[in-house]
Amino acid sequence: MKRYAPYVSAVLMIMTLSGCGAAERTIAARSASERSDVFTEVAGNEATPSGYGDVLITANIKTHLEGYHRGESKASAHGKEVYPFLINIDGQAVLWKVAGKKHELPLQVDGITSRDPEAGNGMKYVLKKKVRLAAGAHKVFFGLPEEPYFTVADITVTSGETYVLEFKPKYWHKELPTHIPTFFKGINKYDVVLKGSLI
Repeated sequence: MKRYAPYVSAVLMIMTLSGCGAAERTIAARSASERSDVFTEVAGNEATPSGYGDVLITANIKTHLEGYHRGESKASAHGKEVYPFLINIDGQAVLWKVAGKKHELPLQVDGITSRDPEAGNGMKYVLKKKVRLAAGAHKVFFGLPEEPYFTVADITVTSGETYVLEFKPKYWHKELPTHIPTFFKGINKYDVVLKGSLI
């Protein structure tokens, strides 16, 4: 069985790289707007006009600080001043560049390794934007060009209502035996939550 291990590893590596390439191509395609009349960004708390609903989009990510990984591209946004979040709703795209803040949590609590996935010293970026959409069904594409990662959520907006659409990060795990998720390993996926319910 051992003699097949190098071949299995090679196949897994190719599959991983192919997946990254596909994600990069999808994100690049969704970065271009095909329309400009789907949503407008809303500032303040003015009343929502009839026939429209407001959606507060929130997302965050914590990354390692710049220079943490040897050989990482100088162009990488990890640990830099701003980090890009891509949103595309029904063909209208926007790339929001969010300012980061240094974020440190203890790696150990009372001598025990912390199980908090954000334990450690890094940079945290928090996206919070409100958009106004016509009442009805919409497809929301959420992408991270830096990872690359994307997910898609189908939502329905009711006239006069305000919604909170959250993209909650789930990080990859450390190696065994701890098997604890950590931002140092990067993004595994995002859970999508609308009005407090997982979708």
